[in-house]
This record gives sequence, structure tokens and C-alpha cells, in this order.
Amino acid sequence: MNAPALSPSLFSPGLRAPSIGAVALISMVAFEAIAVAAAMPTAAAALSGIGLYALAFGGTLAAGLVGMVLAGNDCDARGPRASMVWGLGLFGAGLLLAGVAGSMLQLVLGRVAQGLGGGMIGVAIYVAAARLYPGALRPRLFALFAAAWVLPAILGPGLAALIVESVGWRWVFLGVLALLPACAWLLLPALAPSVEAPRWPADARARLGWALLGAGAALSLHALGKPPLDLTGAGLGALCLSALALSAFRLLPPGTLRAGRGLPSVVLLRGLLASSFLAAEVFIPLWLTLHAGWSVAEAGLSLSLGALCWSLGSGLQARIGGTAKRSLALRGGLLLTALGIAGQLLAVSELLPAWSMPPLWALAGFGIGVAFPILSVLMLELAEPAEHGRAAAALQLSEALSHTALLAVIGIGFAALQAEQPVLAFSLVFAPCAALATLATLLSRRPSG
Repeated sequence: MNAPALSPSLFSPGLRAPSIGAVALISMVAFEAIAVAAAMPTAAAALSGIGLYALAFGGTLAAGLVGMVLAGNDCDARGPRASMVWGLGLFGAGLLLAGVAGSMLQLVLGRVAQGLGGGMIGVAIYVAAARLYPGALRPRLFALFAAAWVLPAILGPGLAALIVESVGWRWVFLGVLALLPACAWLLLPALAPSVEAPRWPADARARLGWALLGAGAALSLHALGKPPLDLTGAGLGALCLSALALSAFRLLPPGTLRAGRGLPSVVLLRGLLASSFLAAEVFIPLWLTLHAGWSVAEAGLSLSLGALCWSLGSGLQARIGGTAKRSLALRGGLLLTALGIAGQLLAVSELLPAWSMPPLWALAGFGIGVAFPILSVLMLELAEPAEHGRAAAALQLSEALSHTALLAVIGIGFAALQAEQPVLAFSLVFAPCAALATLATLLSRRPSG
């Protein structure tokens, strides 16, 4: 009698170490991102660097664009190991530089190194997922990645405050650095070094140039997004947005900006989904604290609820099998996200009560939890194996470029109106987010042909 076949597992002997290492690494990166946001005001004040405060975040985002393109080229040329090694090294060097910073400029340089390394790590993890895990395990793997964000999202701000008050803001950076070698020890042995000579894409240098243009435009938008905005500033802002659009045109798969069927639509939907959700999330606690009279802790619970429901949705999609059912789940997830964001618009427009915002945000969180990993799995299925690096980079570039552009546009309008017309200002924040999420829902059939 034959023994029953064992179902594949993320924690089978050959995959246990890289699975634990990847999840631990994502959790640490998530905690670092959330904790630094909470600790940065203290760090900037201690280093007398409030003037460089925005650059400490904008520089990280801009450098990440370059890291994504570098890793996309490198992973396709010689596999994910080298990009992971460089990414971990740069991320760790950035943590060290920021943790021992004697000036705000040094801290900003550390944050830039973190962004460059983080961009490389993000792409390398996707390519590693394609090479190490069979297709049946990838939905579960991406569900695990989503779960890795939940505890940092819930505990990160409070733990960061405890660290800052007890041992100082520097340990927000140095504490993560101390744990980084363990992640490398678990993850790197599974990534075999390439034995073949690298086969660099013919357009590798050109892509790097377009990434640098996009990074420069993103940085400039961060600098311009401050009131008052005069005619010159508006013109420069339009120029920067044009540069971002041109970078997207050159760096994303052909047909992405017109929602071409297959992989281009997957990349576009990722940008629309992520940017609409993440931009809306920034302003929810602001409305609840400033205009609904909620405490910071009460407003923060809305975001925690969204994070928990993201994890629940991601876990659900891992149980859905079959192409038709997963396509239907993708459409349903996009629709729930759009409805949840539209509910925030109705609430800030005072058509719904403020208490409706947390449950509606939970709906949006559940929706993106379902749709986000399905798009990741689709990307790996639709891209040629030799171009997984470029496709993974495109997926994350779409998210970063869309998010930067959307935040810049809504941020300028919000800054100009929030003092005198707060309802209109917040409505003009959530309306574009809801519109982009709705557009994603309408385009949800495009990836499948």
C-alpha cells in the first residue's frame, strides 16, 4: 500500500529556514519603518535637524526606486543571492549610520542607504519566492508575508515610544541591526550563488538612468509639497509629475499605462491598489483626532483593525484554488477596497458618522488583503522565469511611483485648504483615492485576458 502523498508545506525541511528567515526579515523591515516614523521627531529635535525631517523619509523612498531597478537587473542576470547580500549589507550599513548619527545629514544618508538596500531586498525576496517555492505554495507564502506586517503595525508605535523613552531613539535603528545577521543566516544558504557568467539586460544602464530620474522627481515633489504653493512651484510640481510619468513609461512593462492585458495590467493594478489604500490610510487618524475628537490611541485602533483584516484577507486567499475562483476573489477584493475607501469619503463629507470609519476601513483592509497577494502570485505566473527580477521590480516600482504621485497631488491641495475648509480638504484627499480604487475594480478582468 502506497503512503499518502504529503501536502507541500512552507516549513518542510528544505524550506523551513528560508521561510522563517524571510518572514523575520519582513517583520523587522516593517517594524523599522513604523518605529522610525514614531521616533523621527525625537531624533530630528535631538540633532537640530527639523529642516531635513521630510528628506529623512523622501530620501528613503527615492533611493528605494533605484534599488528596485538595480535588483531587477541583477536578479535576472545572476539570481537573487547577490542582490539579497547587497541589500542586507546596505540596509544594515544604513541602520548603523543612522543609529550613530552625529548630525541630521548623517541620519539622512543612513536613511538613503536603507532605502537603497530595502528596494533590493524587496525584489530579491520575490525572485527567491519564485525559485524556491512551487506555485501551489506561493499564495500561502504571500499570506505569511502579510501576516508578518501585523504585529509590527499593532505594536510598533508603542514599542518605539518605549525604546525612545527608556534607552533612546538610536536603539530604534541599532536594535533592528542587531537582529539582521540572524535573518541573513537563515535566508542566504537557500539562495545558491550563480555559477554562470552574468547576462545583463541590454538596457540595464538606461533603466538605471530612468530610475535616477524618477528618484530625483520624487525627492523634488517632497520638497515642493509645502504651502504656500505659488505659480512657479505649481509649474515645477507639474514638471516633476511629468518626469515620474516618463520614468514609469520607461521602467514598467510595455502597455502598463494603458492597462494592457496580462502582466501589464497586474503591474498597473498593484500601483492603483497600493497607492489608493496607503494614501487614504495616512489621513484617517488625522481626521478622527482633529475633527471627530478621538484620542490618538482610539484613532490608531482604526489602522490596527485595518492591518488585522489585511492579514485575515490574505489568509483567506491562500485557501482559494483554481484560476477562475482566484480571478473572482481578485475582483471581490478590489471591490471591497474601493467600497471601504469610498466609505471614508462619505464620513469626512459628514454623510456618515465618524464611528463608521473603523469598520469601513476594516472592509478595505480585508479587500486589499485578498487582492494584494493574488496580484503578487499572478506576477510570478505571467512573467517569464528569466524576467522574474524585472517583473518583481516593476510591481514594486508601480506601487512606489503611484504612491509618490498621489501623495504629492493630494498633499498640496490638503495643505492649501485644511485650515479654512477642512471638510473640503479631507474630501479632496479621499475622493482621488476612492476613484483610483474604483478604476482598479473596473480593470480587474484585464490580467486574465
